[in-house]
Amino acid sequence: MGSIPRARRSDTRERIQQTALQLFLSRGYANTSLREIAEELGVTKAALYYHFKTKEDILAELSQQLGEPVDALIAWASGQPPTPETKRELLRRYSAAVRDAAPIYRILQENQATLRDLDIGEQLRQRVRAVSRLMSTGDGPLDVQVHYASALLTVHFGTFGLDEVAGEAEEKRAALLKVAMEILDAADRTPAG
Repeated sequence: MGSIPRARRSDTRERIQQTALQLFLSRGYANTSLREIAEELGVTKAALYYHFKTKEDILAELSQQLGEPVDALIAWASGQPPTPETKRELLRRYSAAVRDAAPIYRILQENQATLRDLDIGEQLRQRVRAVSRLMSTGDGPLDVQVHYASALLTVHFGTFGLDEVAGEAEEKRAALLKVAMEILDAADRTPAG
């Protein structure tokens, strides 16, 4: 009997991750066990262990995959001048990245006590801090810096804060980005010094 083809193994890992993600979101990270993930998939716990030893391993891989666009954004923005145009583009790109990574950020937000001591939580916090630093770099009066921070907070926390507001996810994302850009417009109108 030959080894499992790479594509099939990859498909299985993807199914495990997606199932675990849905359970983490619906039941909470702490309230989801590997046994429940295996049951939901219709596989044995041993089959699940073949791919992931712990639920932290599943969440870590999900976090890494969903965090890659944010990491790429941070790398891009780090090489750009801290101009208002760069900050606008940073917000546009961050809006798209956070849309895709929202489930991981939501899990972190809703399970702070449980995830506080795990590397995953710290990695996500570092990404958010890095984006925040990039938004606040450059010269400018304090009120302009507050505008930059407020624009980022609008995009980041608005992603989770509008769950109860009627509308499609993409419509909400566009509205958040529009408001964030209006905040940046206000920063541009702030007199220097």
